[in-house]
Amino acid sequence: MSAPSKPTFHPRNRHQGRYDFPQLIKSSPELGKYVILNPYGKESIDFANPAAVKVFNRALLKALYGIQHWTIPEGYLCPPIPGRADYIHASADLLADTNGGEIPRGSSVRVLDIGTGANCIYPLLGHSDYRWQFVGSDIDSVALASARAIVQANKLDKGISLRPQDNARHILTGLLKPDERFDLTLCNPPFHASLEEATRGSQRKWRALGKADPKRKLPVLNFGGQSSELWCEGGEIRFVTQLINESVGVGQQVLWFSTLVSKASNLPPIQVALKKAGALQVRVVEMGQGQKQSRFVAWTFQTDAQQNAWYKKA
Repeated sequence: MSAPSKPTFHPRNRHQGRYDFPQLIKSSPELGKYVILNPYGKESIDFANPAAVKVFNRALLKALYGIQHWTIPEGYLCPPIPGRADYIHASADLLADTNGGEIPRGSSVRVLDIGTGANCIYPLLGHSDYRWQFVGSDIDSVALASARAIVQANKLDKGISLRPQDNARHILTGLLKPDERFDLTLCNPPFHASLEEATRGSQRKWRALGKADPKRKLPVLNFGGQSSELWCEGGEIRFVTQLINESVGVGQQVLWFSTLVSKASNLPPIQVALKKAGALQVRVVEMGQGQKQSRFVAWTFQTDAQQNAWYKKA
């Protein structure tokens, strides 16, 4: 019997195979000082170093997506770009199912990124690959200011706009304008119920990667993150359940709602909440990136007839 293959990136994901570090350094010289040799003698970076992760992300965005200017305030979430790209591409496949198998592209496709963060990563990737028009929302004024600076520095104002969710107790309620329509919503929810839980998760990750060297002081969170980005009372299940409940109120303004779900064990209560909310269709889309397995849940309140007519009305 052959060994089971590792989960792989989506076929359209630009992050296939090993990175060409000489080429990355050529376009982003600052990356050079962070490149190391891993235990297999291959070039890599030290993912335990937050500064290295930030510079690596900046180099990837520049080399692969044409994003010339990207930075985030210290302590804010610095996301792993390949996995974020998979969410975008799998979401494009979801929209294609409602569009005769063809991925809808261009500015007529509107996407709402819930909790866009200081990094603005989903709008940057989705606009680059599909030219979708994005609205990014957040409750954090510093995060929005950072995202806005990235958009303006790269002259992407026509494709990406940002707006605050002024009521921190809500996610969707009060965010959409009465006449707005969105083809898709994206969300990277706070996965944990507390800082302590987030820290334990990071420690488990280091052990799994063989990096738990007792002589070395590792960062609490190598990808950073403010409280609203990483944890909330009740954790992921409570946040996603609230998102589902609030989605009912704008169910006729959105074709597909979606959110990442960090743990497969969280799916059953989320699916129960979707059934109670009256979602007409629910999809669980699995994504694999090397050693990591992730997923997102998507749901709609549109009937089959409404879905078929959606792009004809656009």
